[in-house]
Amino acid sequence: MDFQWNAEQLAFRNKVRSFVAEHLPADWETQAHGPASETQSHFAVKFCGRLAEYGLLVPHWPTRWGGADADPWTAFILAEEMWAAGEPRGGQYMNVNWIGPTLMRFGSEQQQERYIPPMARGTTLWCQGFSEPEAGSDLASLRTRAEKIGTRYRINGQKIWTSYASHAETCFLLARTGAGRDGISIFLVPMTTPGIIVREIPSLIGAGDIHEVFFDNVEVPSNALLGEEGQAWQIVRTALSLERVGIPRFALAARMLTRAVDRLRRAGRLFESASEQATRARAACEAARLYSYHIVDQRRHGHPPGPEASAARYATVLAERYVAEFVVEHLPEALAGGDPLLQAHHQRAVVAGIASGAAEIQLNLIASELLGLPREPR
Repeated sequence: MDFQWNAEQLAFRNKVRSFVAEHLPADWETQAHGPASETQSHFAVKFCGRLAEYGLLVPHWPTRWGGADADPWTAFILAEEMWAAGEPRGGQYMNVNWIGPTLMRFGSEQQQERYIPPMARGTTLWCQGFSEPEAGSDLASLRTRAEKIGTRYRINGQKIWTSYASHAETCFLLARTGAGRDGISIFLVPMTTPGIIVREIPSLIGAGDIHEVFFDNVEVPSNALLGEEGQAWQIVRTALSLERVGIPRFALAARMLTRAVDRLRRAGRLFESASEQATRARAACEAARLYSYHIVDQRRHGHPPGPEASAARYATVLAERYVAEFVVEHLPEALAGGDPLLQAHHQRAVVAGIASGAAEIQLNLIASELLGLPREPR
């Protein structure tokens, strides 16, 4: 595998960097742009609209849907630069990375025509109804139920830790239509549907936007079903592999590590112990980057997503943690308002092991599906 960027890829990266430098506000570093903050959610709508106008929102999508048929490397370069800048796309990265491509693959023509164009224009926001109080990353345990009644489905249940729910127009919802893992289905549910109640969960890590979402006799037409009944497991495995590798958190972590080291060096506080810890954190960022590159290269060659995506995801979680721990130990004043960017990264790092599937679940998947280890001692 060749890790050297070609001229076209370098030109695209420079184009993205130039756009970011021109369109981020001068006070971006001091804004409250932590995980799903109110400030960033509102700013993201304008920013993504401008990205779309410049052809930089979905260049890897098919031309039919507003893209340029670019390869997966283009998408990943774009994601790296967005995350290195503090992810100004906000929650719309979900549309770009996995919701849009999932609808292109599994959606009906009607669903595609309704939902994909607004994503390509950068004018819509989605939320994902996955986790529940008794079913976090273990989706097979979810209890929200969709009952078929004539030509409609009636949905009852609760979701939790739902990011962007107060701003989202549509929910990518998992609900049970039968027993077992094969009894889970996906519904595309407008958030204005009667019976949906959204309650904010106060954030413990600064600016945030997470919610409980209740479905009380929510009725949707049959055409809200994505794919077929019981197909959710197949669809979600594809979607999450795109999401887990499509979020290069290591790009922001590496930039924040450099920022912290520079601050310590200028203050004459970069002692041997700090240098050693910084080196370990930097190595973790590089390991996550190269592992993710391997997955992207597999995707470029048409290989289906596999358990390696979970390993790449866990490597990224470790990179985030090592950088956050370095800042906590050697630059704690940054987390008390001394450096808004480092503070925002620390907030992101706290949730890195939860979003997109808990780190512990990723380890279980790595053990069982990648390493082939038994689930119980023999």
